[in-house]
Amino acid sequence: MNIQTHLRKITALGIGITAIALLVLAACGGGSGGGAASTSGFVSTIAGTSGSYGYTDGTGTTARFITPSYIASDGANLYVTDSWANNIRKIVIATGEVSTLAGSTTGASGVTDARGTAARFNRPLGIATDGINAYVADSGNNSIRRIVISTGAVTTVAGSIDGIPGTTDGAGTAARFSSPWGISLIGDAIYVGDGANSTIRRIDLGANAQVSTIAGTAGNHGWNDSPAGASAVFNLPAGLAASGGALFAAELENCDVRRITPATGETMTLAGSAASGVGSTDGTGASARFNHPYGITTDGANLYVADTWNNTIRKIVIATGGVTTLAGTAGAAGSIDAYGSDARFYFPQGIVYVNGALYIADSVYGTIRKLQL
Repeated sequence: MNIQTHLRKITALGIGITAIALLVLAACGGGSGGGAASTSGFVSTIAGTSGSYGYTDGTGTTARFITPSYIASDGANLYVTDSWANNIRKIVIATGEVSTLAGSTTGASGVTDARGTAARFNRPLGIATDGINAYVADSGNNSIRRIVISTGAVTTVAGSIDGIPGTTDGAGTAARFSSPWGISLIGDAIYVGDGANSTIRRIDLGANAQVSTIAGTAGNHGWNDSPAGASAVFNLPAGLAASGGALFAAELENCDVRRITPATGETMTLAGSAASGVGSTDGTGASARFNHPYGITTDGANLYVADTWNNTIRKIVIATGGVTTLAGTAGAAGSIDAYGSDARFYFPQGIVYVNGALYIADSVYGTIRKLQL
């Protein structure tokens, strides 16, 4: 029996981490001269404690979240939208230290532009960062907000400052969104999955923050691939990721992953099938099935999807559309740290790739998980 199989069995029996560590050391020659045991495929909890909720900043499992929803990274830190806490949290990857970057520490909602904990959000969802700023899809306020990471200063980039929804293209706060969800950066532009409008929007980060619609038509919900952006049809693009100049959308209601060319709005389905509905099938392209995916991220060659209602983490090879399941088991909800299909998630939403690992906002149990690739 190899060490990885043995560890799986021990983990299933509930033996503590100390005992597991001792077993690894013994199996690897006592830690001197032996080979290291592989952690590939292992899911661990790095922040929060399953089923314990709150607004507490702290280190690792002493921290508390309400509903961590989406997640971004600058390589050294994670930035998490704690949606129903109405705040943005920062996690130092190396130490697990959790702090509140911006928003209320008591759950209070609002639309205030201010610094740090004096700022107010209303159900923030998608988040992206360029390492200097974090951009947040503030869904309940129907706006896109900017946080200067070094200071926590929050401003409204686009969308109404009083939360009025709409579909208007325009400059900055003259533009209107309706429950924006996914968000991603390509160069000097923000791309937004405008959820209730079922459109893909672009914000040019120039002086005027001009907003335009690149794919989909507001109010037209459904499915259609098209070489022309306005003829494409979406149904709640919940998560966005960018790779190789293309934009990829995890589409909540169509249960698929779409590819969008930013310059033209050309849209094609990479994996999953709106016509065939929900499922948990691994396969290639339209033969694969998802169940209401939310978050999506990329390492450049592959996409990784939080297949939320299946409680699994899926991988898509961009070049082929081949889909496999990396962790979790469809239909089995829980909060178990383990390898691959033995791990359990409960409504994983946000996901981000950082240096050979995936970090996942496991929303129902209020934790941040790590999947080592």
